[in-house]
Amino acid sequence: MALGVPGTRVGCWTDRTNHTGCTVVLAAPGSQGAVAVRGGAPGTREAAALGSTGNVRECHAVILSGGSAFGLATADGVVEWCVAHGIGYDKTVAVIPIVGAAIVFDLRSPDAPRPGRDAGWAACEAATENDPPQGSVGVGTGCTVGKTGGLEWGSKGGQGWAIERAGGVTVGALMAVNALGDVLDEHAAVLAGSRAPDDVVRYPASGPIGPPPDMALEHTVIGCLVTNAHLSKPDAVRAADLAHSGIARSVSPAHTSMDGDALFLLSAQQVDASVDLVADLGARAVAAAIRSAVRHAEGMPGFPADSRAH
Repeated sequence: MALGVPGTRVGCWTDRTNHTGCTVVLAAPGSQGAVAVRGGAPGTREAAALGSTGNVRECHAVILSGGSAFGLATADGVVEWCVAHGIGYDKTVAVIPIVGAAIVFDLRSPDAPRPGRDAGWAACEAATENDPPQGSVGVGTGCTVGKTGGLEWGSKGGQGWAIERAGGVTVGALMAVNALGDVLDEHAAVLAGSRAPDDVVRYPASGPIGPPPDMALEHTVIGCLVTNAHLSKPDAVRAADLAHSGIARSVSPAHTSMDGDALFLLSAQQVDASVDLVADLGARAVAAAIRSAVRHAEGMPGFPADSRAH
């Protein structure tokens, strides 16, 4: 079953020609949503409502998309699909879906098509309870990693997932890996990352005035966790925040000012559980999903799949 939690569905829309795409997670009925953001350059939707100060609890879907800020339009397609299928909370005058979204920067040319409303709808139409694909598909299609020395030295990132279980509690993680940093394996060795020679300057600085360097807004690790745990809203936000530890375990450097790292958490409210157990399982699932993404990645022009990951 998708991400280990009954009722969860995952669907992808992939544009292999333009190296972009999106992936939707349709929540199990009755799920609560939460989100935590640690990166300095995020692009999100409903983050305030689902965050620590928001009073919105229901969440019906999360979509992860390429296309930078333009990709947030995929959430409009997910909202429309949910309405068409009677999914949302009933406010008498309308059924209103709550759809969280986060984006990665995978733009390669100014005139390339970007994922939008139709892509979000198509991802929902493709959603199933089967295990989702991994690697260069959906939101992972145009993802890259290892860019501390510049984009020209990067390697291919992707989409990955993993599931962790303990004591009757399940946490699954679906991750889009487009990090500035390198992806590390279980022993902290580089799994996929920068191919730059040692003499190439890392983290090129911008001047005191003017735009940041070209590489400054082109990275992030985003994801959606699902769990069968029953959590309060504050505990769900805390679990999402602590699950970011999985990014720090598997990406170096993590949570930089040039990354927009964001994690959503959908809790199906089925099993009583400690927030610390959910957070621990979440961090492990996030790290495993990030590594799986690059292990399944296929190269694209300018960004080979790192041989260390295969």
